[in-house]
Amino acid sequence: MEQYNYKIYTRTAGLPATWDAVAGENIFLSRAGLAVLETAPPSNMECHFVGLFKQELLCGIALIQYIDLANISAFRNEQKTFCLRDYLFRRFASRILFIGNNTLTGQNAYLLTGEISETEALSLMREALHGLKKHYGEQGKRINLLAVKDFNDGEWPDFESAGFKDYYKFCTQPNMIFTIDAAWENADDYLKAMNTKYRTQHNRARKKGEGIIKQKFSIGDIIEHRSRIHELYMTVADKAAFNTFYLPEEHFEIMKRELKENFRFYGYFQDDSLVGFSTLIKNGNDMDTYFLGYDEGIQKEKMLYLNMLYDMVAYAIKKRFKRVIFARSAMEIKSSVGAQAEPVYGIIKHTNPLLDRYMERLFTYFDPKVEWRERNPFK
Repeated sequence: MEQYNYKIYTRTAGLPATWDAVAGENIFLSRAGLAVLETAPPSNMECHFVGLFKQELLCGIALIQYIDLANISAFRNEQKTFCLRDYLFRRFASRILFIGNNTLTGQNAYLLTGEISETEALSLMREALHGLKKHYGEQGKRINLLAVKDFNDGEWPDFESAGFKDYYKFCTQPNMIFTIDAAWENADDYLKAMNTKYRTQHNRARKKGEGIIKQKFSIGDIIEHRSRIHELYMTVADKAAFNTFYLPEEHFEIMKRELKENFRFYGYFQDDSLVGFSTLIKNGNDMDTYFLGYDEGIQKEKMLYLNMLYDMVAYAIKKRFKRVIFARSAMEIKSSVGAQAEPVYGIIKHTNPLLDRYMERLFTYFDPKVEWRERNPFK
């Protein structure tokens, strides 16, 4: 009889030697990718790395994160006054434990080999999730919500068979994905595929962006500009309708140290002053966009954000990636450069049985609604 078990790690140094072989091309679940979360996580996040075993053979890897929102204002409140929704969220849903990576969009929760079925693996992950729930409870930290995220339609597993009964299936903002035409050799081919309206938009943005100098950053450059980078990051982060974490100042230098050339950091300068930055992560055939930042005034004057998006697309075409993963947020402007919305789903459950009966209503109440119009720039 096959015997499966799991083990939870909090340090990447203790991960099994074959961990990266299971991770394959997924850089986010690799030892280096997880080291970033270990070394420079948001202050309200703790990460646990789960190994799934068939006897002594590592046959699956997973990430479980704990987030405490008790001391963070998750909802944007421009009036800076009392926000009932934020208060209720912190009071009844502040401690969350989930399988997945809350800093990313997409299925970066787990990877498996052929030695274990997905149902068996999810059953083990559920045991690990409940084991960690008990662990935090013993520390006086009562977990409010249990969740698993993010899956598109083709990835959706059989959660019921794995024991995730009575969880509410949710869908939030979509993952914006840009699929690169295999026939495109360079950015000129991309422009030729556009209709007149959006080619004009591209040319106008490029004209507006004249005078902005883009520079590839080394780890030394990131360290030198650390404070300004964090200031620019916070300008964008504070504009989000919903936030569950903020990156620490040293996050990007740690990522560069761990991921090396798979992590690209670009600074944007005007008159020798850093006015924006963008980041990219090479992940197999995908190029994932990561966090960015900008000076609000310069962004409006120079259409800096749109120019960053065009730069990302041009780089991905040049380097022959198959897709650009633009993730969530700013859906309309991302669709204007060619990204398409892919719905992603998760499951969630409140640990209070009474509140869990109203999970659908609660989720609808707390989930910020974003109205946007999808664009199609191509002929």
